[in-house]
Amino acid sequence: MWGVAGVVTAAFMAGMEIAARHYDLPGPVTNQVKEVVLAPKSGFLLYASMALMMVVLTWRERAVALGAAVGIDAVFLLVRWAAGAKPAFGNGALWVIIGCVVIALTRRTGRERELLLKGVGLGLLLVTGRKVGDTWLLITSKARPSVLDPYAETADRALGNPSWLVGRMVHATGPVGEHLLDYVYIQLAVAAVAVAFYQLRHVATERAFPRRHLVRTFLVIGLVGPGIYMLFPTVGPVFAYGGDGGHWALANLWPHTPPALTAPHPMPFDEVTPRNCMPSLHTAWATAIFVHSRRGPRALRWAGAFWLVATLLATLGFGYHYGVDLVAGAVFSLTIEAALRTLDRGWDPRGLALVGYGTAVFTALLLSYRYLPMQMAHHPWLFGPLLILSLASVITAYARTTRPWDPPLPRTPDPEPAAVLV
Repeated sequence: MWGVAGVVTAAFMAGMEIAARHYDLPGPVTNQVKEVVLAPKSGFLLYASMALMMVVLTWRERAVALGAAVGIDAVFLLVRWAAGAKPAFGNGALWVIIGCVVIALTRRTGRERELLLKGVGLGLLLVTGRKVGDTWLLITSKARPSVLDPYAETADRALGNPSWLVGRMVHATGPVGEHLLDYVYIQLAVAAVAVAFYQLRHVATERAFPRRHLVRTFLVIGLVGPGIYMLFPTVGPVFAYGGDGGHWALANLWPHTPPALTAPHPMPFDEVTPRNCMPSLHTAWATAIFVHSRRGPRALRWAGAFWLVATLLATLGFGYHYGVDLVAGAVFSLTIEAALRTLDRGWDPRGLALVGYGTAVFTALLLSYRYLPMQMAHHPWLFGPLLILSLASVITAYARTTRPWDPPLPRTPDPEPAAVLV
């Protein structure tokens, strides 16, 4: 299975590189190779990827790997300082990941080699997924010259235009609230690594991966979700109705004044802004973090809930998404999670019914946004509750179907905070 996954991933990366070159853009492989020497785009992400890889290492090996990464980054910082370049970090983490590949191929054999390569693959999936996502977003802006934001905005009236409301609330909090939400929004992958690291904490001792963990869900969401951007390209209210859209925006209204209700139509937009709103994958990923944190200690459960709420506030408050995007994103996430869990159980009939129901609801949402936006805007007291009920029905179906699949949680009390720190 891992061999097939490796071949599929390599073919996919090659396809993305070719597609990017078609639009005169650097592909994900090119961008990743540059970060071996050049300043990384996100040092936090590279260190999070290294942390994910280290679940297969012993504590001594983890200390050596972390020390090597910090030492290499210190050398890079000195060179950049001497050259007058902007300081950056993360190269050391990438060098350590590459070094583990070399060690696995030259110093390990049998099951130990396989386990270390799996750990490296797990870490690289996080980095590679980010690079593929960045490249795909640029491709969407080139391949879809028109966007469907007027349809999403009109349908969003059924929910009361929450992006406009939350946008005003975030602006009222000032720089403190904005910086906090911006950090949560940008560092979503770091929160995912924290949950995944807890789920994979026994890999180093048991020398095997559990069947269910967050990284799988993140990967599948990242692979399937961007394809839907091509079907329903949208840029978000801050671009289509705000100052960030420049002369391409219909008007500079967000977040203070909702636009007048008119019949929606596709609108042309620039070839730079990604068409990455429908569905909200940030909401999908935050939902996955929340679901997977439920079986952790109390601190992890609270962190998962905080990250979900803060992500929802950020997606709306910064004008990156409409409310209908969030509803679709949550349904999409639970459907993906249900499909993966059903696969683990040998295509359980109840799981298949859940996947079919989630898929049907998600499809109905997209079709209603595209073909019934005026009806939704004229009858918000009907369609607004229907949207919420559709989401609630998927949540309820997921909980009822999967709860019997989970082993009972241990009844031991949560450790004291001081003990956790030790």
